[in-house]
Amino acid sequence: MSTILDELQWRGLVAQTTDEQALRQALEDGPVTVYCGFDPTAPSLHFGNLVQLITLRHLQRAGHRVIGLVGGSTGLVGDPRPSSERTLKTKEQTAADVERIRAQVVTILGEDTANPATFVNNLDWTEPISALDFLRDYGKHFRVNQMIKKDAVAARLNSDQGISYTEFSYQILQALDYLELYRRYGCTLQTGGQDQWGNLTAGVDLIGRVEGASVHVLTTPLLTDSSGEKFGKSAGNAVWLDPTMTSPYAFYQYWINVEDASVVTLLKVFTDRTREEIADLERQVAEEPFRRMAQKVLAADVTTLVHGAEATAAVQAASEALFGKGDLTSLDERTLLDATAELPGGPVHLGDSVVDALVAAGLVASRNEARRAVKDGGVSVNNVKVTDGEATLGEEDFLHGRVVLLKRGRKSMAAGRRARD
Repeated sequence: MSTILDELQWRGLVAQTTDEQALRQALEDGPVTVYCGFDPTAPSLHFGNLVQLITLRHLQRAGHRVIGLVGGSTGLVGDPRPSSERTLKTKEQTAADVERIRAQVVTILGEDTANPATFVNNLDWTEPISALDFLRDYGKHFRVNQMIKKDAVAARLNSDQGISYTEFSYQILQALDYLELYRRYGCTLQTGGQDQWGNLTAGVDLIGRVEGASVHVLTTPLLTDSSGEKFGKSAGNAVWLDPTMTSPYAFYQYWINVEDASVVTLLKVFTDRTREEIADLERQVAEEPFRRMAQKVLAADVTTLVHGAEATAAVQAASEALFGKGDLTSLDERTLLDATAELPGGPVHLGDSVVDALVAAGLVASRNEARRAVKDGGVSVNNVKVTDGEATLGEEDFLHGRVVLLKRGRKSMAAGRRARD
């Protein structure tokens, strides 16, 4: 039988460890207490954070104790970016984002009632510490010559902008988290992204100096596509877990559109599919790529994990309906609007001719071209073919009174969005 570390490695979830053999032994002797921190730098977690949550989830299912930390204090300071200083949010903004992110962490990790996760906020132990105590009790254990070697810090020191003392001190705060969790819960493993290696190992060093104990770090790799571009962007924007920032439909479509060359890698990382199941899907990618079965499984599994089975069923129905394989009128309003949000289009009015609507939506360049398209049988309204060149848009054509789906040919789609006179 493979160990949990073997499983994580097979799934592509291990980039670096502080001591692989020692960590392997600790996990086999377990259970180990492990944590990962999530800072409220935005109102929602995103694609990259999901990798960390799934890593914790695998460890939780293997019987290890997991802690999801939301950074109420570290979020007030900001993890230094290699490029520029972060704009600090107010305490009220940070507190609100902490609650949103906590809810997302609980959604992913809270379903295992047999081995429940622990959820903490580092503001609880950081806020009571005075500036003098912070410098005397913790700052004295850090050497500046070592701190400036951290990748993000070094990049900023070599830039024209430099780095503020606030962001420079971030790694001390993160190290303090590891020390506090070691003392409170016996936590001996921290996980994080590969680009966080410097901040993560700062905690290992602090625990070694203060407690004389040996603890571990495990990082996950940066996920890139076949061209070397980072995954996690859709139309130039981050793929968020919050449905108001990335709709469930857009979230599902992101995974559906993953390239064949990367889909097996992402199935290993983001789903619970077995080796046998993934091997079969890999075969289907090679033999029947046009079916996109691997992408459909990936999209369904990840959307269900993040948004739930009901939302997944709704977006699957919308995806089918948009391409003429389902009933558009059966879609709920929110899903319909999400599904048509990314389509090109324009304002149309009740009573407009279909010809004028095609022009307004940008599917044709002129009314004459629109008439020819109708005559040739290549135009549909809400997946119903239009044969009358004089047809107009009636009340029944506006789905939920808001939008009409216009098609020219099999693939050219646009959304006519109802304009109010």
